[in-house]
Amino acid sequence: MPDAIRHVTLANGLQLRLRHAPRLKRAAAAIRVHAGNHDAPGKWPGLAHFLEHLFFLGTPQFPLEDGLMRYVQGVGGQVNASTRERTTDYFFETPPAALAGGLVRLCQMLAEPDLGVARQHQEREVIHAEFIAWSRNPAAQQQYALLQSVASHHPLGAFHAGNRYTLPVQNVAFQQALAGFHQRYYQGGQTVLALCGPQPLDELEQLGRQQGQRFAKGERAEQPQPAALAASTHPLVFSLNALPEGAEQALALLTACLGDSRPGTWLDALRQRGWLQGFNTQTLYGFAGQLLWHIDLKLTAAACRDEATALLHGWFGFIRGAGLDALNQGFGLLQQSRERSAGALELAQRDSTGQPFAPLDTQGKRAFEALLAALPSGKHGQWQLPPPEPLLSAGWAQRKTQLLPGSLHVTEVLPSKRQYAALYLRWKVPRDLLQPLYPVLERALAPLQERCDRASVQLRLASVGDHLQLRCTGLPSAVAYATEHALMALLHPPADCWQPPITAALPLMPIRALLEQLPAAVQGAARVSATEGTGNQLHLDALWQQATWHGLAVGFEPAAHSAMAAALQQCPGQGQGSAPAPLAPWAARRWHPVQVPGSEHALLLFCRLPAASEAAGRLLAQLLQGPVYQRLRVELQLGYAVFSAFRQVEGAYGLLFGVQSPHARPADVLGHLMEVLKGGVTLTPSSRQALAAQFDEAVMVNAEVAEWAWQTHLATQPVKLEALPKAILKVRQSDLDQLLSDLFNADCPWLCLANAAAPASPWQWGE
Repeated sequence: MPDAIRHVTLANGLQLRLRHAPRLKRAAAAIRVHAGNHDAPGKWPGLAHFLEHLFFLGTPQFPLEDGLMRYVQGVGGQVNASTRERTTDYFFETPPAALAGGLVRLCQMLAEPDLGVARQHQEREVIHAEFIAWSRNPAAQQQYALLQSVASHHPLGAFHAGNRYTLPVQNVAFQQALAGFHQRYYQGGQTVLALCGPQPLDELEQLGRQQGQRFAKGERAEQPQPAALAASTHPLVFSLNALPEGAEQALALLTACLGDSRPGTWLDALRQRGWLQGFNTQTLYGFAGQLLWHIDLKLTAAACRDEATALLHGWFGFIRGAGLDALNQGFGLLQQSRERSAGALELAQRDSTGQPFAPLDTQGKRAFEALLAALPSGKHGQWQLPPPEPLLSAGWAQRKTQLLPGSLHVTEVLPSKRQYAALYLRWKVPRDLLQPLYPVLERALAPLQERCDRASVQLRLASVGDHLQLRCTGLPSAVAYATEHALMALLHPPADCWQPPITAALPLMPIRALLEQLPAAVQGAARVSATEGTGNQLHLDALWQQATWHGLAVGFEPAAHSAMAAALQQCPGQGQGSAPAPLAPWAARRWHPVQVPGSEHALLLFCRLPAASEAAGRLLAQLLQGPVYQRLRVELQLGYAVFSAFRQVEGAYGLLFGVQSPHARPADVLGHLMEVLKGGVTLTPSSRQALAAQFDEAVMVNAEVAEWAWQTHLATQPVKLEALPKAILKVRQSDLDQLLSDLFNADCPWLCLANAAAPASPWQWGE
């Protein structure tokens, strides 16, 4: 059943965009305000971004401890905001029953904020910490330099990040500018509110009208027209002016064509020459008929860049003459697939921007033709349009009845009516063979992964210690198709995959680098490097001969089992039964120093808990989120990357805390965390009920249900999902107090990852 959509304009000028999607298990709200960094007074760089931060510090009606962020986190949702050049977006996702509570907080904090000077002083330091991280990030600085190269007289070439020197909160003129910016732009005529969920349209409209009327009445303010973008000297950066309306949607079609790596395309031509290392496109700016976009192309050292550019121009020329109807039809299938797989948050965000998941309409086609006419083109290369993507139309072919392998456990935790499936395959292999072969296997899967990503199927390979894991999620029939072809690639990688990589991957920010290393550290193994070696087919054959495997299937209907069994006929290795070996217990605390890029400090603390304490651990983590964030980020301002949560990692249950700071050392961060933990938590019936409600399959995100099932499978815990909320409702204050007390025992199994050596006493870390 297609989604039902309704557009309404309120008396104050606010536009309501409503979507009833019965398949959804969550609801979301997204507000777009048509004002951003370029609309703020040039005298106060960062003012628009600063205002976005201030909104989240609470209001008299909803103070910080009951504000939007705490509320959404308390019901297991997600919330964020983003300030761009000409727009600012605020969005959250919750269970459907919590949508009203989130929306009243969101609209109230935007329409009636508390802009007290005292809180401005605190939040300015958070902005400054973000500025320091931005100034030290090579990728961010490269992008900034790129913007300046095409925008010497354009607002893009100016500084907009904001820091403690550009935000003089003690200045009366600055305060007047801040209040004036809010009054001018945070009103009905500048605002679009999108609501999306399984609720009926009438219910969504009533909710939108109630909260949308909080905004003052107004008309759309005129945003100054920028100067023309200068021509770029970079062959893969395209600055375009005077494009017709619909240009951004037209660019989405063009980038879809560019991202197709199947035979006959530009990316395939680069790969056939052995040049392609990586590809991505990024829209850097779009406003008033201007577009600035970039092709981030990574080529080998042996590649001829001039030839790669000439081939690109040839591909542009081919697309120009290929026939728009055929291109648009394929684009429509892609968009349909993305809409079908999108969650409530993504749908609401797209609705708030006015860019639907749809093929180009008549105006969009005009914009596409204008876009192609503004791009360089030629007649270089041999091209063809690929046939329709099977992943977009994969169905259940008639198969001979076959039994599923005994090493595959099938769970019905996710009903097949959800039309979402997950297949996990995990091999135990000799580590000395896996280490040099893993990069080869990654490269072998890369083309299929690219196709899967385009078709809204997630295909991921991971290596942890002496385990190799393949995960595939998405539409059930597409998962079976992708898995079958992935196994063939893993058995016999193409010849070019045996060549070692020439360029290294871009470095991750420190906290993300630690998260990448966490699974291996939990297992007590070093993570396999992606550049350690190559090996050959004989080594790979030996690896598969010694491999044993088990797996888990989630979300498949019984009628699909024969097709799954056929897909798994290619599965290498010997089955080891449907149950994995449990993770060994830890003897004591462990400090795991990790070398990560960047100069900032980062720390991850994983406090492992017994599986029997899952309910109490989840409730404790929920109650700690607010105090940890309040103390470390708001009061101490240690950094902008501060989080705490309950996590299942490699079958281990535990509390996970993470901090990235430009100035606080990991040992100091750890000390602050201990202070928060020693402060304890207070259990209330409402917090217990709110958490229990999050583990109803009917409101859990499908991917979270599948991952819970997999982690429970790895933990060898025969627990049913419906038992978890019941256990949460039985947790008492004494259970939480005891769990916190146990964390401070010397033999409590802690794991700390940090880009620093272990601290001295009193923590008494073991080796």
